[in-house]
Amino acid sequence: MKIVKIETFTQSFVALVRVTMEDGIVGIGQMSPYHADISTDVFHRFVAPAAIGRSVDGIEQLVEDIFSETLKFPGTFMCRAMAGLDTALWDAAGKRAGQPVYVLLGADGGNVPVYGSSMCRKIGPDEEAERFLRLRDAHGFQSFKFRVGRSNGRNQDAWPGRTPAIADAVCKAFNGDDIRFLADGNSCYDAENAIMVGRMLADAGVHQFEEPCPYWDYDATRTVREALDIDVSGGEQDNYLPAWSYMVRSNVVDICQPDLCYLGGVSRALAVARIAAEQDKAIVFHAANDSLVTLFSLHVFASLPNAGHACEFNIEGPEYHDPLLRELFEPAVVVRDGKARLNGEPGWGIQPTRTWLEAASYRALDLE
Repeated sequence: MKIVKIETFTQSFVALVRVTMEDGIVGIGQMSPYHADISTDVFHRFVAPAAIGRSVDGIEQLVEDIFSETLKFPGTFMCRAMAGLDTALWDAAGKRAGQPVYVLLGADGGNVPVYGSSMCRKIGPDEEAERFLRLRDAHGFQSFKFRVGRSNGRNQDAWPGRTPAIADAVCKAFNGDDIRFLADGNSCYDAENAIMVGRMLADAGVHQFEEPCPYWDYDATRTVREALDIDVSGGEQDNYLPAWSYMVRSNVVDICQPDLCYLGGVSRALAVARIAAEQDKAIVFHAANDSLVTLFSLHVFASLPNAGHACEFNIEGPEYHDPLLRELFEPAVVVRDGKARLNGEPGWGIQPTRTWLEAASYRALDLE
């Protein structure tokens, strides 16, 4: 089945891709968020010309073929752009089969456990604890993540004393309830300081420490993992599959946290999941914004035999990211009883809104 038309719709934060197949099936996908104008330029320079007119006998093989044909450009923006094509093709495949993507991938159902993920370092300890309690009561979340340190902070806290205070406030707020807590360091600490912070977090009742050290320093992260009794996780920034093989086989982390869109889409996320499964490591996708990456991650997570305890789900309001993201697609994903409910419609089960599309910059490539 050939690809006969490829269209992009770009706003500042995110870009959508629409592919039309020769049988008339239309698939919707999304490039990775952040600096979407650059990803769109890369998409139209490398990805779209390589994909137009190609027969899609297997999505994973086509994705890897295009990567191999652009071998001098394996970096982040190539992966971010490729995510748009890959996810659009999976949507088209689901629509052709009359099944949601999670069923195509082998999942039994579309109710996926999620954890409430805070993106904010400006919030105070008591305020964070209070909103976690509200969200637990309203949506049934059984797991939450909060931020510690400062992003790439060179051992500095967001403000003096915030990290131990927020760990103490959040964990004590639930009075021993069976809630799983995660803390995200966002590359803040060197190994020595990460170990001290990790031990403090463990004493407070935190179960998992994400990206404690600069993500590119695998040796430092491994040192922290070996020193702590709680799980150390990471990998959201890593898009190079041989790097994932090294991380997993050399026990850099306990839990693998790839970002499906940073990686290049569903096909490469499945490849990372297989790498992790070889060493009995769990996958917990990074999905830290209101774009379609969360929806994609939920579909894939539902199908994985080595899925972790829950998938990430952003709890921030529209003030944190571009408010237009709240208008990006419909219907919205709903969380009840701590699970995100996928609607069971073919493909991704959503459509971009007319409002969002009309505000976006448009480019297209047709098969001549």
